[in-house]
Amino acid sequence: MIGLGIAANILLIGRLQWQFERSSMEEMQAEAEEKLQETTESYRAKLYYDVLTGAYNRRYYEDIASRIVGPAGIALMDVDDFKICNDTYGHYAGDMALKAVAAAIRSCIRDSDLLIRYGGDEFLLVLPGIPSDILQAKLEQIRAAVQQATVPGYSHFRLSLSIGGTMQAITDPMENAVRRADRLMYQAKCRKNAVMAEVPGHSLAALEKLLQNKSQILLVDDSAMNRMLLKEILGGDYSILEAENGQECLEKMQAEAGNIALVLLDINMPVMDGFEVLKAMNANHTIEDIPVIMISSDDSNAVIRKSYELGASDYVNRPFDARIVYRRVTNTIKLYAKQRRLVKMVSDQIRARENNTDTLVGVLSHIVEFRNGESGAHVRHIRIITEMLLHRLLEISNNYSISAEQQDLIPLASTLHDIGKIGIDEKILNKPGRLTPEEFEVIKTHSMLGAEMLQKLENFGEEPLLQTAYEIARWHHERWDGRGYPDGLKGDDIPISAQLVALADAYDALTSERCYKKAFSHEKAVQMIQNGECGVFNPLLLQCLTDTQDELNEKLHPQMQEKQEKEGNPESPAVPFCAGAGCWRPLRPPGA
Repeated sequence: MIGLGIAANILLIGRLQWQFERSSMEEMQAEAEEKLQETTESYRAKLYYDVLTGAYNRRYYEDIASRIVGPAGIALMDVDDFKICNDTYGHYAGDMALKAVAAAIRSCIRDSDLLIRYGGDEFLLVLPGIPSDILQAKLEQIRAAVQQATVPGYSHFRLSLSIGGTMQAITDPMENAVRRADRLMYQAKCRKNAVMAEVPGHSLAALEKLLQNKSQILLVDDSAMNRMLLKEILGGDYSILEAENGQECLEKMQAEAGNIALVLLDINMPVMDGFEVLKAMNANHTIEDIPVIMISSDDSNAVIRKSYELGASDYVNRPFDARIVYRRVTNTIKLYAKQRRLVKMVSDQIRARENNTDTLVGVLSHIVEFRNGESGAHVRHIRIITEMLLHRLLEISNNYSISAEQQDLIPLASTLHDIGKIGIDEKILNKPGRLTPEEFEVIKTHSMLGAEMLQKLENFGEEPLLQTAYEIARWHHERWDGRGYPDGLKGDDIPISAQLVALADAYDALTSERCYKKAFSHEKAVQMIQNGECGVFNPLLLQCLTDTQDELNEKLHPQMQEKQEKEGNPESPAVPFCAGAGCWRPLRPPGA
């Protein structure tokens, strides 16, 4: 009996051990399967997700999304001017912009919708089951959301999307729907920040909208067969103009100025050949705005080289592949559109910077003016007079090499001519009547004070505006005969910028009311200056003053004549006025 009991216990222990081992093996297998699942999901995430934006990637489209069956809304979205953003601000900024775009799109769609990063700056959106009548509204919502999005660290960025959308039917392969969306997206990019949607049931309206926004291509070839072939390739997505020779090409370019996106140009034609067209486009500078693709059966290196030297953007040999021609045309039009937007963006930035600079200079000069007790219009008048005198000088003389940039800078810098008066005691600045010799010497220091203030600015060496302002502030009280200050310069040793402002300052001071004098009439002021009662000026500039005096009077003093007719004009003072005093007080102080 004892033997049987022991045997039974042994069997029980063995069975329990076997069950334990089996249980452990099952747990280990379950853990292994779980880890395998996690690993699979991890690899799947790495395989099918874009790390930067969190959207699906192009591989996901190729492996899975391309097999999706409709109905579904399909949209291709391109970030406008993305390359410009990358080139200007760097790739980190571009990455942040893409993340912001993806987040904005995701905020407008359902969990069941698919957002795919289709290319570098292109996104593909699949909207399963979306009703066709709300596709346009959904895409507009996405466009607006992206436009309102901000890029962290780059709040000045202005994001926008060009979107092409279409509906995928049940029998419609995904590839066909994506191709249609791609064409619509290119149409949208011609406008930028736009949605072009092809919606069933509204095909006529959609077609009319597409036609209104199609880019226009001019086909120039003496062969009707060649034109017909190219029109067949491009006519679906572009509006086509035709010309049989170079002369007709130039006439149509002139008639459609600003409306031609690209010229496809043959070389050998009657009346005027393709090379002559390129030469004419170079002469009138249209080659800078309208890209030209040469299409010719001549594939010699000399002909191809000559085409590029004359400004052609591309060269295609016959016989050609229709898909290659279409893609080259599309890429060239897209490239030029981006270049035009880049030029506009840079121009807008320069204009904004100029406006900001203008505003700040105006504020600073008005502070000086207020402290000096002068009329509120003095700074504006100095700028207007300087600009008018400068333009007339350039018309009547070639004595001075004044660049286009300086033509803009001199009038702007003129408003800072008296900036040094910030450092002068107000009791002296605003003293009525004559100055003592000591006060006169203090006043004279304002020219050097202003020049030193400007020169000490950190970016003085890199800013032409500050350098021009320095010339004016320091030397606008120098005189043609060498009797000015602070350096006693004579004749054209005085920078022309300072000479212009000196004359403008003299005229406006005489025609303005001050705390120590009444205003002289326009006629009296011109007479005093011409007679040398206010110091000696460059004879050329005196001629400019004479030539522009009627325009000056009309622009600056439209109501002065009526006022002075009632009150009477003040007579010329008993002693001559001096620009050297800086505020146009009598030349000789008491006891001189």
